[in-house]
Amino acid sequence: MSKTTRRCAAAWCAALALGGTALPALAQSAIKVGIVGPFSGPFAHYGTLFKTGAQAYVDAQGGKLDGRSIEFIYRDTGGPNPGLTKSLVQELIVKDKVDYLGGFVFTPNAMAVAPLIQQSQTPTVIFNAATSAITEKSDYFIRTSYTLWQVTVPLARWAAGQGLKKVVTAVTDFAPGLDGEAAFKAEFTRQGGTVVESIRMPIATTDFAPFVQRIKASGAQAVYTFLPGGPPNLGFVKAYNENGLAKAGVQFLGTAETDEFDLQKFGDAALGLTTAFHYSGTHDSPANQKFVAALKAADAQAIPNYASVGAWDGMHVIHKMIEATGGRRDGPKALAAAKTLQWDSPRGPVSIDPKTRHIVQNVYLRKVEKAGGMLVNRELQSFGPQPDLGLETK
Repeated sequence: MSKTTRRCAAAWCAALALGGTALPALAQSAIKVGIVGPFSGPFAHYGTLFKTGAQAYVDAQGGKLDGRSIEFIYRDTGGPNPGLTKSLVQELIVKDKVDYLGGFVFTPNAMAVAPLIQQSQTPTVIFNAATSAITEKSDYFIRTSYTLWQVTVPLARWAAGQGLKKVVTAVTDFAPGLDGEAAFKAEFTRQGGTVVESIRMPIATTDFAPFVQRIKASGAQAVYTFLPGGPPNLGFVKAYNENGLAKAGVQFLGTAETDEFDLQKFGDAALGLTTAFHYSGTHDSPANQKFVAALKAADAQAIPNYASVGAWDGMHVIHKMIEATGGRRDGPKALAAAKTLQWDSPRGPVSIDPKTRHIVQNVYLRKVEKAGGMLVNRELQSFGPQPDLGLETK
């Protein structure tokens, strides 16, 4: 046996004797990132968007982050299912030994795993779930999506500035919907307007006609709505048009309801719909052009939208945490680094609020228009950088 071979053998024996702690000096292991979301069922498009956005980011960095390979482990929640989500995350932490977690579409799912995240000190980036209180439930939650307060308060101010005096709120009856309702009502009332009725719609609703009839009968000049994406968006807008609200001059005010993923399915019924949101596929910037090109390289059919940009920016945060920790598992050090981040996102300049661990970002007034025969969310104005106004009200 040569001296070199003996030295190598001795190193491996030492590594084994130390439980493998010396192995990274010989071979660098991949960073494991668990992505949790719906990959089946009516909301499966979110899982696809997460997967494409996350992979596109890694590919754009040359396939590695801080010189380390990334192993994605995907887990399917199917939809709002806190019990299943908790089991999946426990498995990811205990069995798969993930270094980071990302994803989460629905607030109840994110809330359910907070104790596991806190106990294991696993840095967890929320790509979508939009209830303000989520980041309060664990010190290891960071959010790269948005909150309903963040995008709704500027919309309520704008609505009052347009001379609207009477508005109905119609929201899906779960946490983010209630946040949206509270945000619009608080700010619109403060601006001198009146919310004449607050309608809450079950999350499983497929027939929106009865709710739209109530809006029409209320005498309101506009309706502020929140829906959880996917089929509900299409159903509500269809009922809005078929029941004559648009023709009656009842203005539509929303946030993510004209999501790029579904936008072409609406047809001309979507023209003129007004929303306030943090991202549009038409956002004009080099960072967005790079993002869209990376998405298309990963999947030619990919659609840039708020969920894919949440995943892209979520992986940017994970990238910087990997750099800060030298690729080692160190939750407190990773979070300390994340709290100082600011960067140029596809949505515009962003930063992480060190107090709330939530993204600070521009919110834009958008209107659905046609461009080149396609429907787009055209940005009409920026309301400037907005924090998580829901947590600021506490």
